[in-house]
Amino acid sequence: MSDQEKIIEFAGLRAGNSLPLMLFGGMNVLESRELALEVAAAYVEVTSKLGIPYVFKASFDKANRSSIHSYRGPGLEKGLEVLAEVKSRFGVPVITDVHEPWQAAPAAEVADIIQLPAFLARQTDLVVAMAATGAVINIKKPQFLAPQEMRHILSKCREAGNDRLILCERGSSFGYNNLIVDMLGFGDMKQTGYPLFFDVTHSLQRPGGRADSADGRRAQVAELARAGVAVGLAGLFLEAHPDPDAALCDGPCALPLDQLEPFLTQLKVLDDLVKGFAPLEIT
Repeated sequence: MSDQEKIIEFAGLRAGNSLPLMLFGGMNVLESRELALEVAAAYVEVTSKLGIPYVFKASFDKANRSSIHSYRGPGLEKGLEVLAEVKSRFGVPVITDVHEPWQAAPAAEVADIIQLPAFLARQTDLVVAMAATGAVINIKKPQFLAPQEMRHILSKCREAGNDRLILCERGSSFGYNNLIVDMLGFGDMKQTGYPLFFDVTHSLQRPGGRADSADGRRAQVAELARAGVAVGLAGLFLEAHPDPDAALCDGPCALPLDQLEPFLTQLKVLDDLVKGFAPLEIT
């Protein structure tokens, strides 16, 4: 662990770039209570078996859908009830995203981590409201910002009174209707010292690739995840679904739930290998 590495602690877990890989995993949006419990049970079983620190992820509202007719979720009140049940039943921390300042405080009463969406990461009112909760904040890197520019968002959070911060890569816009992941950008963000996660799910998007929603490339999720984990990261952000083609949001990017164990098994082996290497001082 380097002198500048920051370890973020919450709910009995510790996240850091030199520590064993942590997983923020679940589903894109809460579709039903029953499905949330099914997905959470699968993640808990696999991560417990593999010894991977785990946080359940799901959204109560997707406020940035391509179409006004797209499914958004159950809303704040009902969504937090489901997240609270997952947290209680399985004994795991939870993470969810907030889109408006007024949502931050109630979300933080249930969620151990609240997420700052990529499209909103520069919105000062939202950042200040989230910082005021004292909860850990997962900051998604906007598709339109360079990795080095994340320092400004970190500074804004700190100056608003919260230093319990995590960074999360989710791809960068590359022309129209495409995202790419800059592997050198991981190193730039790790230099901040804060734990860095990789949202492999949303990095697979083809924004605007369908008539009224984003398309995706889930067939390539394993190769992209392996590439990211090989850099040496604090954690992975992953969404899965029992039937991705029937998912109500971002199904084209979701890992089939029955592939969760072999998928995570590979990444656990790779993470252990990479973090076992002696550091190379190359200048």
